[in-house]
Amino acid sequence: MSENNDKPVQIGDLARQLGITTRTIRYYEEIGLMGATERPDGGMRSYRRDEVLRLKFILKMKELGITLKEMQELARNFDINRQDFHTITPQLLDILDFHIKKVDRKIASLTSLKEEIVDYRVRILDILNGKSQVVR
Repeated sequence: MSENNDKPVQIGDLARQLGITTRTIRYYEEIGLMGATERPDGGMRSYRRDEVLRLKFILKMKELGITLKEMQELARNFDINRQDFHTITPQLLDILDFHIKKVDRKIASLTSLKEEIVDYRVRILDILNGKSQVVR
């Protein structure tokens, strides 16, 4: 967003700045993640600083692996509790902890897979170098 934080940015400009589509932004609005947006006389959606920050937060959560359903629940609670970070933070931490455990399981699985592939590669090289008989 430009240096002038008070000036609304139109949906197309915002999408380009964030590397997403206008359809993505509209979809986030449709499912309740963005809240209401301004529509000046021309009818084009425009976003103020708070809305841009919220969209950036949504994109960051998505990058962290948080699902849209989880985000909807967070957004609902955030809005119900008058945007009080003290009420939303414990739930967000629980979701992040869940995703940390999920990533740890993926890392362990990938590490195991890597070890199997390395072992298989060594066996193939041994066979090619005549160090081992082919076992059927």
